[in-house]
This record gives sequence, C-alpha cells and structure tokens, in this order.
Amino acid sequence: MFAVTLIAAADGPGLDPALADALRNAWGGGTVSWLCPDIAAEFPVAQRPANLDDVRRDLADRRVDIAAQPATGRRKRLLLADMDSTMIGQECIDELADVAGVGAQVAAITAQAMDGALDFEGALRARVALLAGLDAGAIDRVWRDRITFTPGGRTLVATMRAHGATAVLVSGGFTAFTARVAAALGFDRHRANGLPVADGCITGEVAEPILGRAAKVAALEELTAELGLGDADVLAVGDGANDLGMLLRAGTGVALHAKPSVAAQAPIRIDHGDLTALLYLQGYSSAEFVDEVPGPVPGRA
Repeated sequence: MFAVTLIAAADGPGLDPALADALRNAWGGGTVSWLCPDIAAEFPVAQRPANLDDVRRDLADRRVDIAAQPATGRRKRLLLADMDSTMIGQECIDELADVAGVGAQVAAITAQAMDGALDFEGALRARVALLAGLDAGAIDRVWRDRITFTPGGRTLVATMRAHGATAVLVSGGFTAFTARVAAALGFDRHRANGLPVADGCITGEVAEPILGRAAKVAALEELTAELGLGDADVLAVGDGANDLGMLLRAGTGVALHAKPSVAAQAPIRIDHGDLTALLYLQGYSSAEFVDEVPGPVPGRA
C-alpha cells in the first residue's frame, strides 16, 4: 500500500478538494484525509501511480507538490538536514564573498558545485581561497544582517523531536554558522566544515577533512549505528549535488527547492511547499505540529 500526499504552497492558491478527489478516483484510491485544511491531504493507493511524474508537472502551475511512498514506516526517527538554501534561505559562503567584494565570482562557483558540475571539495577550496584576508567580523555581520530561516524549519525540527526523533544539521558550510542555526532551530547536533581564522582574518583555507557528499553519507551511517537505527528510519533533506548521497540512502530523501539535476534524481521533491511539507509527507497533521521542545540546549557538535 502507498500513500499519496498532496501539499500546496502556503502562499499559493491552496489545495482544491476537487483536485484531491479527482486524483483519488483516477487512481482507485481510498478515503482522502486532510492533514491541513486547504494545504495538505493524503489518500491510500494499492501501488505507486505510473503517471505520477506527469501529474507532478501538470500541478506546477497550481503550486502543488505530490509524492507517493510506502504507507507504513513514514514517521522517521532521524532527521538529517542540509543548511544552506535548505534550513536557511542563503548560501553563507556567497554572503561572505559579497562582503569581501568577490560575490559574483564565488556565487558562480557555488551554483556549478550545487548542480553537480564541479567537484564539491575542490570548489569549496577555491571559493574559500577568495575569502583570504577578510575580517572575521564579517561572519557576525552576515549572521546578523543577511541570514533568514526557511519557513517551517523550527516546526519541522520541534515536531519530530517531540515525537522522539533526533535532528542533526549536516552541512558542507561552516561551523561558525551551523552552530547558530542549530541552536536557533532546535537541532540536537550539527556537523560542518571549519573556517580557520588567524590574526582576526579568514585565512583562505578550509579545515581538513572537508565535509562533502561522502561525509554526509558517513554521517548517516555513523548516526544510525549510534542510535540503533536503519537507513529506513532516516529523513534527509537538501538541495545540492553534495546532498544526493544521503538523499538516495535515506528511507525518505527529499530535494527541497533543489537544483534541477538534484530534483530529477531525488526520491521525493518539494518544489512549492515549505519545510512543514516534510511533516505532511510523514503523515503528521497540522494539529500535531509544535514549535518548542523542552530539553537541554541543542546544537552541540
């Protein structure tokens, strides 16, 4: 049995009940259950619809996402999330580069690396080299003035943690930012690259080893082993080529507003919804959402 989930963009025209009913009827599905009025609904089907990808393309103008996945075991016990352009709306290295006056040059490399056209590790070294000599105070200024959180992120983390999941931020970016994002959004832990500073300036080097695509998969393996979980217990989300390894390995791998080459390969893609879409995919209703989870201060490395 499969669950088909329909999710509308929160700032779009909404999810038409007639659309959900029409698809349910076309695919011989069961009763439509509304997870959130006007936003998200699901219904069971006997098998994954053969024309699902065609329907997804047809729904783009309505700003509605659609996914089909096995109905059982959807609620995951480990969240692995990318940071840049996933949990936050920016690429931190591009913002630092803009402050340094090399924004266009670095952003071009970032775009190619995230779309898989360049080797991530080499591209990261090349971009960071262009930051050499930048006042380290730029990190604080970028955090204060330029970083915004992707809508739904805190609710995603808090709701999963409230239901017993562990949430880990796994980024190819820098610990100077992941530590702050993890604490602000309630993650249990974070992993990222070091950005060395000497004499008050960014050195232009990256601390080795670099956390890239292989390291994200390794993080999945290490964390599932530590927590006594399997790959099927993992929900992974990201937008770039360096995320594909963990997206393909996780029980549920979601490309969120991803680069075209990444979205085309990911098991599930969310092109219109925000991060609460990942809760609807797991079968959570909006009535189950929470924004705060009591407990120790999160965000430890």
